[in-house]
Amino acid sequence: MTAGPPGQPAVPGTALLRLVEVMATLRISCPWDRKQTHESLAPYLLEECYEVLDALESGEPAALRDELGDLLLQVVFQARIAADRADGTGFTIDDVAEGIVAKLVRRHPHVFGDVTVSGADEVISNWDTIKAAERAAAGGEPGTALDSVPFGQPALTLAAQLQRRAEGAGAPAGLADLAAGPVAQPVSAPTGAPVRQPVSEPAALPAGQPVSELGAELFALVARSRAAGLDPELELRAAARAYRDRVRAWERASRG
Repeated sequence: MTAGPPGQPAVPGTALLRLVEVMATLRISCPWDRKQTHESLAPYLLEECYEVLDALESGEPAALRDELGDLLLQVVFQARIAADRADGTGFTIDDVAEGIVAKLVRRHPHVFGDVTVSGADEVISNWDTIKAAERAAAGGEPGTALDSVPFGQPALTLAAQLQRRAEGAGAPAGLADLAAGPVAQPVSAPTGAPVRQPVSEPAALPAGQPVSELGAELFALVARSRAAGLDPELELRAAARAYRDRVRAWERASRG
């Protein structure tokens, strides 16, 4: 952490400003940095995210600090590329920071406003309600709880996020059983607003979207892991590490 004036404590965030300055210099003076685009950096962004996760699982604070720095560089680099655009679509690292600050303040009315909450569950409920209102304001219509879910992420993570979003919106748990019967169809309420019939049995995908038995089992397994309070992606990664260790032990034994 960068020290402040003599006799003053260090100022948090000072080193971030230095990183922005260094990135600006590299963008001008380094041939490799100068030629990069949003698209060319995309693989590095994904790679750094996985390396942060590896460092987190290692339990080594120094490794986590270093990998978070590499990930932070990707954010600053992407923002610098955007700032260099001259077509009117650019933005700066300050725009990025101001955007997330505004979002955090807006989604925490119990901290920055006069809303009172009873606990973490109500915080999550309020967060989902605010996000739904934001989607409606942005698109001019209510949208769905699954808007903005990135389908490019690993399948286990995708399945867990879809289930989490749907449950937060009040979707019946039975919808996650893809091997069951057809989904209940919308009916009209007395007011004319579309609603869904109560689902008394686990529901499946609508006709026209077939899923294999194995795919349904995997999706159900994600639901089971979440019901147990576990992250399916992390559980599978832990199993993969255990298998790695077994294979390495077998290799050592085989070499005698």
